[in-house]
Amino acid sequence: MSHPFEQQLARIRETLLLMSTLTDRSLTLAVRAVVERDNQLADLVEASDTEIDQLEVAVDDLVVTYMATHGPIARDSRLMLIASKISSNLERIADQATKIARRARDLNQEPQLTEVENIPEMASLMKEMLHDAITSFVEARYELAQTVIPRDKEVDELNRRISRKLIKLMIEAPENVTRAFNLITVAKAIERAADHVQNIAEEVFYLYSGQDIRHEGKISLG
Repeated sequence: MSHPFEQQLARIRETLLLMSTLTDRSLTLAVRAVVERDNQLADLVEASDTEIDQLEVAVDDLVVTYMATHGPIARDSRLMLIASKISSNLERIADQATKIARRARDLNQEPQLTEVENIPEMASLMKEMLHDAITSFVEARYELAQTVIPRDKEVDELNRRISRKLIKLMIEAPENVTRAFNLITVAKAIERAADHVQNIAEEVFYLYSGQDIRHEGKISLG
């Protein structure tokens, strides 16, 4: 039988996995709400935001309980701190999904612009980053976390490309302004979500490699 502290560690990981799964689902539904012009999908995203918020609180409670009852060694203390940071970043990603869902409702009130094809591509790349970042945490694979970090630049480039196209549409025709601005906001929300995924990957890299690269922009393992 496992010790109580091992059970608590398992609960923290399981809660983060559930939180990640729900966050991924919210992002998927939010982008679909934009592309498929479906307000019901947008409603589902907003409805799930409260559950994700509650899971963030649950992770923090589990971390506090563990720290208070086990007098953890430095390694476990670092794990607890990073688990809390991961849940915070997941909650912020879910907030971006909610922002996308709200913009989807606005977009659905007007005829669709054609310039949306890169948004699903951008979201797919960001979701792959999220999957790998969480997997790297659960499986203690800092080398997988390392592969996530540079992919944020690909998302940034897609965001710039989308914004340039949409700004051009705004300049060409004033009637495009509102819709184009909403789509720019959607793309920016995906880009911000990717930034939070990068944060998760950097925290995981630090947890398992001992190297803090958050403000360095480079990785050196000797």
